[in-house]
Amino acid sequence: MALLAAFGLIGAGTGPAAAADGEVTWTVATASGDFGSDRRNYSYTLDPGGRIEDGLVVANHGTTPLRLSVYAADAFTTGQGRLDLLGQDAKSTGVGAWVHPDRPGVTVRPGESAEVPFTVALPDDAAPGEYMGGIVTSPAVPGGPDGRRLGIRIRLRVGGELKPSLSVRDLEVRYSGTPNPLGTGDATVTYTIRNDGNSILTARQAVSLSGPFGRWDARAGHIDDSPQLLPGDTWKVSVPVHGVTPALRLTGTVTLVPLLTDAAGSVAPLAAVESTAHAWTIPWALLLVLAILCGLVVAALVVWRRRKTTLHEGLGTPLAQG
Repeated sequence: MALLAAFGLIGAGTGPAAAADGEVTWTVATASGDFGSDRRNYSYTLDPGGRIEDGLVVANHGTTPLRLSVYAADAFTTGQGRLDLLGQDAKSTGVGAWVHPDRPGVTVRPGESAEVPFTVALPDDAAPGEYMGGIVTSPAVPGGPDGRRLGIRIRLRVGGELKPSLSVRDLEVRYSGTPNPLGTGDATVTYTIRNDGNSILTARQAVSLSGPFGRWDARAGHIDDSPQLLPGDTWKVSVPVHGVTPALRLTGTVTLVPLLTDAAGSVAPLAAVESTAHAWTIPWALLLVLAILCGLVVAALVVWRRRKTTLHEGLGTPLAQG
């Protein structure tokens, strides 16, 4: 179930996040303290076995007391390319397992706010890398739906070596052909991007097609960058390529430039990753024209030989004696 008010929007620094449903209205914000005030989200760097404390501020803008559940959860990338958080009953293995609110819920009186302290405690064997999750509030209604949720993003960097890595999986090239025997057609290149490393990455993409010996090159138009991919995430891509010459055998090339964004928002492009696949592109229209032409030539030769044979037979017939 998606976070109310869009989890990605909360992490973008648009101020305290708010939710409203009938008479239930509340906001959440980061607590002021050693990490600063008016933070856009939570961002920590911590070594395995480390421990830090922070807090979440919940404000009730409604007219009745507000009872909320408070919990932490891992993030994931949705099929629409947005970050969301696991539900309260789903099992988390990263941020959701390492962030512990000091109580499972909070009651806030109308017009007041309350701070919920929480602890980030890493196990000694926490693997190095980047993790994304969040701390979430939802109405604590017994038997009620967990459809209204409001949270703030937590980005956690566990000390150790970063190993950013992207790969291209299941690369395929499909050629749709063209009715013009001397023209070009369209192709579709599909593939899956996988984040094989331990850092959060975005992929800048380029796709091209070429015939034998690199001839008849055709390139795809602009391709949007992938969404932020968490370690282990995959993202399926389908790219149209126009003006493709049916040169019997096509080579499709996908080039990815991993983009590494740090907690401060600086983007660093890394070494490009390239993958190729091949596809047969039989120019059926041209072959049909050639077949028709060959048939016409053969038919013309047959007619010509028959006429030549008939003419020879006519010349070789003795004249009748008068």
